[in-house]
Amino acid sequence: MNQVLRNVLVAGAAVAAVSVAACSKPAATSSADSTAAAPAAADAAAASSSAMDAAAAASSAADASKAAATDAAAAPAKSQ
Repeated sequence: MNQVLRNVLVAGAAVAAVSVAACSKPAATSSADSTAAAPAAADAAAASSSAMDAAAAASSAADASKAAATDAAAAPAKSQ
């Protein structure tokens, strides 16, 4: 019984290893691949920076709006 279980486990490990090897994406191995990927990485970094700047501006605007609402709520009402 132990031998059968061992054979099943070894066969399963072999199938898993072949599956991982067949489905894995090969790494960039040449400098040409790395050179071609560099502009895309720079563009992605620039887009990320722009998105972070926009988020900071939106946060500042939200804070200003909250402060204005607080000030308006605290101001005495004008009688007509």
